[in-house]
Amino acid sequence: MTVRRVMGIETEYGISVPGSPTANPMVLSGDVVTTYAASRGIRPAQASWDYADETPLHDARGFDMGRGAAHPSQLTDIEDPTMANVVLTNGARLYVDHAHPEYSSPEVTNPRDAVVWDKAGELVMREAVHRLATVPPGVNLYKNNTDGKGASYGTHENYLMSRRTPFSRIIAQLTPFFVVRQVMAGSGRVGIGVDSRTAGYQLAQRSDFFETEVGLETTLKRPIINTRDEPHAVADLYRRLHVILGDANHCDVANLVKMGSTSLVLAMIEDDAFRTELSIRSPVRTLQAVSHDPSLQSTIELTDGRSIRPVELLRTFHELAASYVDDKWGSDVDAETTEVLHWWDTVLTALEGDPMDARRWVDWVAKLSVLEGYRERDSLGWGDPRLKAVDIQWSDVRADRGLAHRLAATGRVDVLVPEAEATRAMDEAPEDTRAWFRGACLRKFPESVVAASWDSVVVEVPGERSLQRIPILEPLRGTKDAVGDLVDGAPDIRSLLESLAAVERSAD
Repeated sequence: MTVRRVMGIETEYGISVPGSPTANPMVLSGDVVTTYAASRGIRPAQASWDYADETPLHDARGFDMGRGAAHPSQLTDIEDPTMANVVLTNGARLYVDHAHPEYSSPEVTNPRDAVVWDKAGELVMREAVHRLATVPPGVNLYKNNTDGKGASYGTHENYLMSRRTPFSRIIAQLTPFFVVRQVMAGSGRVGIGVDSRTAGYQLAQRSDFFETEVGLETTLKRPIINTRDEPHAVADLYRRLHVILGDANHCDVANLVKMGSTSLVLAMIEDDAFRTELSIRSPVRTLQAVSHDPSLQSTIELTDGRSIRPVELLRTFHELAASYVDDKWGSDVDAETTEVLHWWDTVLTALEGDPMDARRWVDWVAKLSVLEGYRERDSLGWGDPRLKAVDIQWSDVRADRGLAHRLAATGRVDVLVPEAEATRAMDEAPEDTRAWFRGACLRKFPESVVAASWDSVVVEVPGERSLQRIPILEPLRGTKDAVGDLVDGAPDIRSLLESLAAVERSAD
């Protein structure tokens, strides 16, 4: 495999009402979802989420957590009718996850498309904020991962992998990479510790909130390697690696490198291609120590006794990945993999010298350059609350207020995905995964679609007493090439079901 695989990004957005700190975030999050859905002609009761195949308590290590032992936040297979939850025509899910609006992107097949549909989610949230601005009290959203007061919310990545890959190998070989990946992909944060009480600046927003190496939880006792085994696909063939460690990225290059480098490392794990021992002593403690050192000069200890700088370990991963790709594909490697390897090398080369040289590509460096400007101008210490305000403003989704957006607009960070492309992705699904079929059904037969999930679409057929479920367990079926003509040629949902059934019969 190359960087190409089925993948996606889920982002919970920070939410607030300026001047009203006691506003109910769950109600506000519901307003975000319903307001945006209404702007696209979608009624929540019309295209809700189908929970039938959710298995959040199944653990990749081979057991199920008992429901009585699970934290309520883990029971994501129970529908809460009070929480807004819709499927969009671009194949994404927009819903209320506890006290945050969450955008879960549609499935894509490569890192660049992951960035495209993640940026589409930013525009979805910006549109909701714009529409709610005229409805008191209004609301604002932030693409970040902590409120700076002790709460953290996730940006989760998902990667489809071969079920044949032993999970113990994934844990052993992915953990050291995840510990140092934040050097390239952290979004930066003012404050040290879960409540930001200690003055300082660190690479990543999430690192201080992790407590264990491996586990099923996502909101407490957070693990570096999450073991949720919920493939949303043919379970005998696939596992979905659910990654909860990452930060929300604004820099396109960092987002691309985050997704692409991880996909390459996973390809090597699947092929059992690692021949170098890279395990780290005390991964959780080291994760936090790496985050706390923006100079990148401190060393980490490997289990073989070597001490190495985090960026040197990342360089080792890059060299192994580049050699793996060259040995396996040579000059036939696809353009997506070439792009990822190029930017991965470019970012590391900058970080190996003066880290500030990476400010055009890496979130934590770009943010730090802005913060240092304020510190120098006003002689501010890291404990000054004005710097925390700048940190929050960095992630503001509004184009005229968010500092990350303003840097991009003025050419101070490199943009890989033009806004026009992300705007199209707000409504259009990826054409090369089942997300296309999900979105096409919602667009063409909105009155017939009752619910949907990653692996099914549930429809109501006039005259039929029961609902009909259309399974799409194979993520690379339901593409535009595969079923586009069937959808386009169907005058109604009954005709579409008949056409799909005829294709299945002919395939048998």
